Amino acid sequence: MHENFFHNVKVYYEDTDAGGVVYYANYLKFLERARTEALVTLGFNNKKIKEDFGAQIIVKSCNIEYKISAHLEDELTIRSFVKSITKTSFFMNQFIKRGEDLIVEANVHLVFVNKDGKPMKVPDTLFQDFKPYFCDTIKL
Repeated sequence: MHENFFHNVKVYYEDTDAGGVVYYANYLKFLERARTEALVTLGFNNKKIKEDFGAQIIVKSCNIEYKISAHLEDELTIRSFVKSITKTSFFMNQFIKRGEDLIVEANVHLVFVNKDGKPMKVPDTLFQDFKPYFCDTIKL
């Protein structure tokens, strides 16, 4: 298995400001979509995690660095990988690129919480499914 998850997005008019530049907060939406699709790749989704494990995955923190702007109708690729995992959370690195141009780099800390919003153990099956995707080195 490959350690990366890939998701493609096209920049639409609704994603941009009046100048046709992607509004900075919309990159967070692109990153969220990519993380959701990564779960789907593993045979999970947010609804299934809630139903099967009584859990939700929430963002505890996100460190995002904007390198250059994306523009209207750009085709972007989001690469995500699991950097590390603990008993209750995991860290993902995500990169948004347009061709070879790096647009955004993000480090996201995600936590599993129960229905009361309290941290809970990452389900064993999900932990095992993430293992082949661990990647502790960044290869742009």
